[in-house]
Amino acid sequence: MLKLPHLVRLFCLALVSLTLTIACAQQPNPTSSTSSSPSASQPIVSATNNWVGYAGHHVAVGKNFFSEQGLTVQDQFFQSVSEEITAFLAGKIDLAWFTSGDAVQMAAKDPSIRMIYLVDYSNGSDGILGRGIKSPQDVKGKTVGRENVLFEKILLEAYLKKASLTEKDVVVKDMAAADAATAFAAKQVDVAVTYEPYLTNAAKQGGGEVIFSTKDTNLIADVVVAKDSFIKAHQADIKAYFKAIDKAVDLVNASDAEALKIAGKKLGITGDDVKQQLLGAKLFDLEGNKSIAFDKNNPNSLIGNLELTAKGAYDFKIVDKPLKVESLYDDSIVKAS
Repeated sequence: MLKLPHLVRLFCLALVSLTLTIACAQQPNPTSSTSSSPSASQPIVSATNNWVGYAGHHVAVGKNFFSEQGLTVQDQFFQSVSEEITAFLAGKIDLAWFTSGDAVQMAAKDPSIRMIYLVDYSNGSDGILGRGIKSPQDVKGKTVGRENVLFEKILLEAYLKKASLTEKDVVVKDMAAADAATAFAAKQVDVAVTYEPYLTNAAKQGGGEVIFSTKDTNLIADVVVAKDSFIKAHQADIKAYFKAIDKAVDLVNASDAEALKIAGKKLGITGDDVKQQLLGAKLFDLEGNKSIAFDKNNPNSLIGNLELTAKGAYDFKIVDKPLKVESLYDDSIVKAS
């Protein structure tokens, strides 16, 4: 027969075991923030990186707009674009937010990748700094700091082309945007390709000015991408996803204080900082995607951007063969929304 103290000990152990089981079941996933819903469908893994133009995504998560659409969205946030690219190509992400240049490079590796939504155009947030530069011709022979990424190469090419110059006519130093701005401020380079929040400050510190920017252009676009198999299998979910994004973008475009604060918290800045930085970006809502983004006849369409980007990728030998622009995007979800 078991003695009473032993029975008590066994009862306590059983109670502790039950408590631990319940506690473990309630622990959150440490690698992602989840917008939960009663939906029984498979969660959508959605990823962004540290760019203010993605504020709509952060607001949709923070205000539970995805849940309102019956979706469960796992939010993944990357400080490094390269890490996000690696994760997406490995099939760990369903919907990802990138520049169109990143998307073109990925599509060269995986032809099933499609751009399905236009997030924004840089509208002055990306630019070129110069000191003593009065015209594009003055850049010839100068030292230029710019990162070896497609969108910066295209931006620099667009400016040099005004004087019939190419990168062969300048001395290029490969450095990240933040480093290029720092080098310009320290007068270690004559010209720098960078973006906000570095652009304006470096111009002042380096005794120069912004000599060219993305203001009123579609040179640099941000998009949402997905693989073709996911698009075909989850059309209803993707439509619902963009309805949530559309609701959030409307708040951001209206400078809603709460929305800006939510986006700022994700980006590690204040809501006022978000508002200021968004002056250099044009965010697109769902209606803008329907009427502008995929209209070949519209000079501000994403398709025009893709033609330029795909050509640049081939000219700069980033891809080994020309890409067909029509294979890079799928407008079926937007048109059906």
